[in-house]
Amino acid sequence: MSKQAHLQGSPEHSAMVCLHGQGVVKGYAIGRAAVMSAASLEVAHYRIADTDIQAECLRLKQALQAASRDLQAMAQALPDDAPRELGPLLNVHSLLLDDPMLYEQTCALIESRHYNAEWALTAQGQVLAEQFAVMEDDYLRERASDIRQVIERVLREMSGSPAFISDLVTSNSSDPLIVVARDISPADMLRLRGGRFAAFLTDLGGPTSHTAIVARSMNVPAVVGMGNVRALVRDGDILIADGFLGTVLINPSEQVLAEYRERQAGYQQERAELALLKDAPAITLDGIQVRLQANIELPEEAQEALAAGADGIGLFRSEFLFMGRRTLPTEEEQYEAYAAVVKTMQGKPVTIRTLDIGADKTLDGDVTVATNPALGLRAIRYCLANPAMFATQLRALLRASLHGHIRVLIPMISHMHEVHATRRALDNAARELEEQGVAFARNISLGAMVEVPAIAIAIEPFVDALDFLSIGTNDLIQYTLAIDRGDSDVADLYDPMHPAVLRLIAHIINAGDRGGKSVSVCGEMAGDSRVTRMLLGLGLKEFSMHPQQLLDVKKEVRLAHSNALRVKVASALNRAERIDLASLA
Repeated sequence: MSKQAHLQGSPEHSAMVCLHGQGVVKGYAIGRAAVMSAASLEVAHYRIADTDIQAECLRLKQALQAASRDLQAMAQALPDDAPRELGPLLNVHSLLLDDPMLYEQTCALIESRHYNAEWALTAQGQVLAEQFAVMEDDYLRERASDIRQVIERVLREMSGSPAFISDLVTSNSSDPLIVVARDISPADMLRLRGGRFAAFLTDLGGPTSHTAIVARSMNVPAVVGMGNVRALVRDGDILIADGFLGTVLINPSEQVLAEYRERQAGYQQERAELALLKDAPAITLDGIQVRLQANIELPEEAQEALAAGADGIGLFRSEFLFMGRRTLPTEEEQYEAYAAVVKTMQGKPVTIRTLDIGADKTLDGDVTVATNPALGLRAIRYCLANPAMFATQLRALLRASLHGHIRVLIPMISHMHEVHATRRALDNAARELEEQGVAFARNISLGAMVEVPAIAIAIEPFVDALDFLSIGTNDLIQYTLAIDRGDSDVADLYDPMHPAVLRLIAHIINAGDRGGKSVSVCGEMAGDSRVTRMLLGLGLKEFSMHPQQLLDVKKEVRLAHSNALRVKVASALNRAERIDLASLA
């Protein structure tokens, strides 16, 4: 029997169900559902006697240690064909389990409230997850899922019940499988290895969740944040996952299956044609050279950027070095991470953003309370308030610059005195290395993220004082419109195409051109090929995006006439009109 014969649609009398979520990896997938059991465990809640406190804390410690050993063993024994992102992600979970604060604070609940260990652990996990959940940065906010996943792993260790995985994963069926889960941890990904996965669907998660990160590395369609897909899908159901629209069809008809098979074949042909553009120059029809760079979270992703033909790294977020641990990373740890990326990129520029963390959680585990963390002691404000920590990072960056072209990017700049203070900190770090006889390059460029409306409006002096600018559209949009896109009540008002936002972007780009300084966009808009022509019309010549998005954007660049687009876009902005993207095609 052929694979197509296996995947029969639902009977005509059976209603097809359509669910919606967030598509984080483009593509179409057709396959059978492999449903994972609920990750969250129902644990017993009971109070213990004074005499049992010590034994309960010991039981907790042993479970934490056993779970950490398992993760470390997985990371060390990763097969060659495992996605390279899994190793670092497993290590992050192991570090969370090894953090003394997790044990100490959970044990404190056992002692003070007489909770049993499972109850205390879930309560403490909820507190920690909530601290991450209110963070402004998308990547850091998503790390609440790390807390939840490690807590659930310890609970499974204490119960002796491993997570259930569908029998379809190990069956001999030739049908492609679509994994359906509440959430998928890095350890789950390893247990799922060997399956014929066509897509991943989860109730939870966002664009920076582990499911999204690994799915992107595997180039497998994924739809996350679906809310209740796991409850509505049964093992073996026929599913269609549409990564473009973020929709999932359950038990579709033969007619719908046939339509999506055609779409799938067409998309695969399109990707094959796009792959031919890898080494082609990003030049518009009227000869404008455009630089296409990559955003990365982890050093290992630099290889993916290079393979996609990126002109460099436009944004390397350094937060991964600082999160999931109680102690700060040493200068040597940071140097090795930065140097690894620079070496991988083989002389292409690498833009590294200094630590961007907010006031809602400090790095040593001491929680502070901010009325509005997005407007609090975060990013460069936090770094300048912690000069020893900042100096360590700057020394590591200077040392790594020996291996190639490093550009230092400062987030959340809003005042000129912050630029001057950063220059002094960089000079002091260089002086310290000179006194120690440590070699470093002296040609590091200093730039700023333009994400606060204040700097966007009064951009000219910042153009003069800095070597380059990078527009962080995610924050710039929400600060300009006073919209938190993470707030479901107002997320629909988050509008990248608002004329005020586009005027600010145009103003920044034009100021950079007049001052002879490069300006890039590294927010989500840069990787959205639907708005590539509009950004070219605003005068943008440097884009930075996830490596998987690069070829789609390059295709649009090569089909565009930049000067004609500038006339159309300028005309719309002068009339304060919304830009019709279809008119730019």
